[in-house]
Amino acid sequence: MADLTPYPFSALIRRMLRELEQGQAIFDLPARRFVTGDADLDTSVRFHGHRASSPLGPAAGPQTQMAQNLVLSWLGGCRVMELKTVQIIDDLDIPRPCIDVHTVGLNAEWSQELTLEQSLDEYVKGAMLIEMLKHSLVAPAQGFGDVVYDMSVGYDLAGIRSDRVLEFIHGMLDCSAIIERLRAEIPDEASWARDLDYPTRLSDTLTLSTFHGCPPGEIEGIIDFLIRELGLNSIVKFNPMLLGREEAHRLLYDVLGYRDMEVPDSAFERDTTWQQAVDLMGRLGDTAEAHGVGMGAKFSNTLIVRNTRGFLAPGEDEVYLSGQPLHVLAVNLVDRFRRTFGDRFPISFSAGIDRENYPDAVAIGLVPITVCTDLLRKGGYGRLQSYHSSLRARMESAGADTVDDFVLRAYGQAAAALDKSEALADEALRTRCLEALDGGSDLRSAAGEGPYAAWVSATKLLNTAHYTESATRNPRYARDHNDKPPVKIGSQLELFDCVTCDICVPVCPNDANFTFGSDQRQIPLVKAVRDGARWRWHHERDLELTRKHQIGNFVDFCNDCGNCDIFCPEDGGPYVMKPRFFGVEREWREATDLDGFFVRRHTDHDLVLGRFDGRESRLELRPGSAVYSGEGFELRFDPESPAESLEGEGPDEVDLTYCQIMEYLRTALLDTPQVNYVNTL
Repeated sequence: MADLTPYPFSALIRRMLRELEQGQAIFDLPARRFVTGDADLDTSVRFHGHRASSPLGPAAGPQTQMAQNLVLSWLGGCRVMELKTVQIIDDLDIPRPCIDVHTVGLNAEWSQELTLEQSLDEYVKGAMLIEMLKHSLVAPAQGFGDVVYDMSVGYDLAGIRSDRVLEFIHGMLDCSAIIERLRAEIPDEASWARDLDYPTRLSDTLTLSTFHGCPPGEIEGIIDFLIRELGLNSIVKFNPMLLGREEAHRLLYDVLGYRDMEVPDSAFERDTTWQQAVDLMGRLGDTAEAHGVGMGAKFSNTLIVRNTRGFLAPGEDEVYLSGQPLHVLAVNLVDRFRRTFGDRFPISFSAGIDRENYPDAVAIGLVPITVCTDLLRKGGYGRLQSYHSSLRARMESAGADTVDDFVLRAYGQAAAALDKSEALADEALRTRCLEALDGGSDLRSAAGEGPYAAWVSATKLLNTAHYTESATRNPRYARDHNDKPPVKIGSQLELFDCVTCDICVPVCPNDANFTFGSDQRQIPLVKAVRDGARWRWHHERDLELTRKHQIGNFVDFCNDCGNCDIFCPEDGGPYVMKPRFFGVEREWREATDLDGFFVRRHTDHDLVLGRFDGRESRLELRPGSAVYSGEGFELRFDPESPAESLEGEGPDEVDLTYCQIMEYLRTALLDTPQVNYVNTL
């Protein structure tokens, strides 16, 4: 596989502007899927002192590691970005494929694949692109423009205290130098964006993501350092193992029926226990209060299971479960946590969130509510639009136009919650609140500011218990409802032509797959045959391209995760079989184990480098001349009359099929109004 390669900031801007103008899309997400909010609906929440216009966000995972990921999430209505976890070891070799969502989610991916320095740049680039969008191109409704970025760092205290990780954190706390460097890269066609006021304090909240099995003392030491030394609002991400072996097995096997998922006993033996978690949260909460910063918990990390399903890299014994079953396990942990701590700690949540349960997660007061697995399914980031419409429908049905009012009205628990708080003990106050509930009038005004907050807090706890019971027995999370993989039709993918369902484009979290070419055409299959001192152009047959367009893969953004293979109805995997295009010539030259192409338009010539079955070719075109060369040959001709002008050196016969394919790719990617990652470089 090729390494992930960040795209130049100037080219990202050009791509974004041109695609929106010419194709009403941004990074292949159609404008009809953009979520810009509703002026009459307030979905805003508070996250450690910051206002976010929606609690929804992408989880720290494949949707938040590159700049275009953040833009796509924002366009889908996400307003809390959990940035992908970084760590001191940033040259990981992750086995591929690493994502399996044939049914529920499995993955072997656990950290950022870029260097620390690249990651910081990508996060700043993404935030600047979002500012450009919201101030000019895709203006959100009033009140829907506030975005919060949350750092995620692992995995041990020594690594976090290292110079490079601290430099990353300080860069997130003050990215002004990076902004000024990137500001200078803004192209002339977006000159208006050079004067925007970009946020220089990108993040002061941090979610700690530790290894499964990280000692609780290490976890506490890391958070204590982050609070005392760096003054960060901090969140501890907990593992499902907190449930304990017996309860986790009961829920996963007996209640939900996932007996095919083997959770090793060692996962519980080496992980933090419930009591250890309770104790460290209590101490860290006191430390955070003393230092004037926020402290919270996140549920949940993924669940360790054995790698037995046959799709992920076979060398990985343990992989990580996500999706529907994890939702039930994590919700039960939230309920247990709140039974212990009440509403003392804010809870962020990421486990099996989808459009149906997103409103329920809002109703129990989780902030943020982040999603990963569901966005890997058909439609990708486009699925986010239905999250917003689902929440709107539920809020309207409940008669709520703010999130807090929705908490009070969602499940009919608000009346009972009046008995749960001393702040609501006054009988006249209770009467006003009940009358407001029954009459549909303003609840905040009826209760008053302080009592209203206490009322919402008490209702969250009752709502959590109510929803936990409901979700645990809901058959939509059980194995019987989640055991049908995507359908395959039995045909094999080839370099060109497929069923062109285009499913592979949005399911790629990095937007690596794309469509190109808009005409059905013939590619001549030709051989150059030496005939004495001359060369003869021998046309054997044509390669017929019959589909509406072709599928390509931009290697710089492809990490061979395998997700497009899962949803492609044909066999072979688009990321493996379809033409691969490199954005950097050096990367093409170094990736000798990958077939693919480098296509670039220069001022005075076009260049195409190709590798077929490991054999390399070069096609260079200038006005009136073309040079096609490879191992042992170099042929020259006039592109307008190749048969009559062919000359050069080589063996008695040279197959020009690859030359014709490279010429087709050149014209299809460069001589087109269709915007892609190749022609915007």
